[in-house]
Amino acid sequence: MSTVGAGAAPLPFTVAGFSLQSWGFAIRIWIAAVVALLVSFWLQLQAPSTAIITVMILAEPTRGQALQKAGYRLIATALGVAASIAIVGLLSQTRDLMLLAFAAWMGLCVYACGLLDGYRAYAAVLSGYTVALIAIQQIDNPLHVFDAAMDRGAAIAVGALSITLVNDLLFAPDRHPQIGVQLAALHRRVWSYAQSVIRGEVVDVMAVAALIRDTVALRPDITSLAAESSSGSVRSAAARSAMVALISDLHAVRALAGLPEVTGPALREFRRRDAEVRLHLASLNSVTRPLRSWKAPLYSSQRIAIENGVRAVIWIVLAATLLVMAGWPSASFAFGLIGVIIGLGATTPAPRMFTTLGFIGAPIAVALTGILEFSVLNGVSDFPLLAIGLAPFMIGAALFASGQNPVLAGLGKVNLIFISAIFAASNPQTYNPQAYLFTSLFICVAISLLLAMQYLIPPVSEGRRRRWLLVSARRELDLLRVRADRRYAPEEATFRDAVRVGQIVAGPRDAEYRASVEEALTCFDQAAAIRLSATHKHRGRS
Repeated sequence: MSTVGAGAAPLPFTVAGFSLQSWGFAIRIWIAAVVALLVSFWLQLQAPSTAIITVMILAEPTRGQALQKAGYRLIATALGVAASIAIVGLLSQTRDLMLLAFAAWMGLCVYACGLLDGYRAYAAVLSGYTVALIAIQQIDNPLHVFDAAMDRGAAIAVGALSITLVNDLLFAPDRHPQIGVQLAALHRRVWSYAQSVIRGEVVDVMAVAALIRDTVALRPDITSLAAESSSGSVRSAAARSAMVALISDLHAVRALAGLPEVTGPALREFRRRDAEVRLHLASLNSVTRPLRSWKAPLYSSQRIAIENGVRAVIWIVLAATLLVMAGWPSASFAFGLIGVIIGLGATTPAPRMFTTLGFIGAPIAVALTGILEFSVLNGVSDFPLLAIGLAPFMIGAALFASGQNPVLAGLGKVNLIFISAIFAASNPQTYNPQAYLFTSLFICVAISLLLAMQYLIPPVSEGRRRRWLLVSARRELDLLRVRADRRYAPEEATFRDAVRVGQIVAGPRDAEYRASVEEALTCFDQAAAIRLSATHKHRGRS
């Protein structure tokens, strides 16, 4: 362990450039993959590779996150299986209509993803591309759809149970200690902002916007706390209430900054809200349910969600048209993979960037899988040797996936999934160069085709997204001036507005960025002030 400079915080201990926490995560993922593979072989499942891919998809750094994602994956898979059976049952004799039905279903799922966040958004798209992996893969054998669905469901259950068991036995870390630290750090930033305002100092509006963005960004992680333990729901309620109270506290500071001079009533209001934050943080630390629990409503743009869904439909229809015209045998594999990438990309802020990472990562995964299959293993059929051979490839990709660099982390995650898919573990393990080349070719073709379509018909640009968000903020502010919004408590409605501000702040910095952020904060301030005034009037009348 070393330090940098006098008084500097000690650097974390690392091995080969990765922290011990990253190594622990990577080793857990490899062990969970081996357990899933072993159980799949023992149960003689027809799709053991699906079990190991499930482990890779559920590779999350904390226990609660992995467990919550596993739960949503099981629910979404059941929904996707039902949709697959319905589509095939109604349209098995008309292949073109089946492809159109899948495109419409995928567009609907991408639209739903745009209205959700966290693992709920992932579940929405999973229910969509499950149809690609079941119904479309069996488009030439519709009578096998039910059997394929049951095999896939069983393998997913094995993968989910394997990673849950390994996380519990190997003491995967919980998220709540880090959430507590992050909320406390955000509270210190709000308090520092308040002290600067009281001293009459000018604080850059971008720093305030970043504070809002960092606060609302905790919402998905706080939701996952409920799955960590028996007291997870209490911790989740306390952390959620603290997060909402922090936004309310921040608005009180904004109100102070807008006054010519700090007045007693405004200062008392800030102290009251700040005391609420401290109470909720104390509830989180003591694992006690807060006396007043807030909801944390999510702002979702219907317009953006619709645009995303429409684009997904267009991409799928174009892909189907091109693949059918090409006349390749078993092109359904590439088509199904396109559905998967569109779905997973919809859960990210930049779908085309996600596809680009896949475009870069696919050849890397192909090369690594070739080394694994034909050099490291090279015909090995014994399970212990198979598990040992997988270790460096799984652990290495998981190490990169756990890193802080978003590009390397994305490539690590992509390689975890692609290596598992190309290797296609089976019992006994087959080493077929033709199958390897076929799978590798169609993975690269599918990603290249989708990337070309996304350049031809690009996703909604950040500039348009930001303009639509600002239009919605203005419209809601005008409505609020006419009548009160009774759906949420004032603090909850203010948090919802803050989520929209966070979405605007998260975009790239172009020529219009600062003006857009300033306008978003102005709408945020005015809406919160109107609600506060209405609340005071109501209390006065009562």
